[in-house]
Amino acid sequence: MSRDEDFGAYVEARWSRLVRSAVLLGCAPAEAEDVVQTALTRCLVHWRKVQRADDRDAYVHRILVNTFVSSRRRRWTREEATSDLPELPGADHTVAVDDADAVLRSLDLLGADQRTAVVLRYYAHLTEQQMAVVLGVAPGTVKSRLSRALKVLAADPDLAELRGAP
Repeated sequence: MSRDEDFGAYVEARWSRLVRSAVLLGCAPAEAEDVVQTALTRCLVHWRKVQRADDRDAYVHRILVNTFVSSRRRRWTREEATSDLPELPGADHTVAVDDADAVLRSLDLLGADQRTAVVLRYYAHLTEQQMAVVLGVAPGTVKSRLSRALKVLAADPDLAELRGAP
């Protein structure tokens, strides 16, 4: 399989998961696609390094996290107001939107390191060892970040409501 075919197959298989990871890290959906595209462009340039990595997914997630952090360093990262809102065709999706909003608001309670740890562990399904490689920290640091983040999330009434807790 050629480099381009291998890269294309990887992107096709992982695109939606990488975009969702970027959204959960704090990007708007359109911005998430831009961040993932930038990260994958960096991966393509160094695809041989990515192929030789012990864990390709962990390597790509590290590039994604670094790209996200770099995008936040830019001067202007806020959304611009618009007078035209897109119409959503079809059925009423308010419950799903409410649930997603509650999750995103809960993630906003976390610091950047904790939020990244939660996204990598519970959305990207990376192991603690993979997360340590991605974040460039010791596995014990990963465990403590997750532990502290879960305490914050467990105390959030919005998530308790989603779980059906009183």
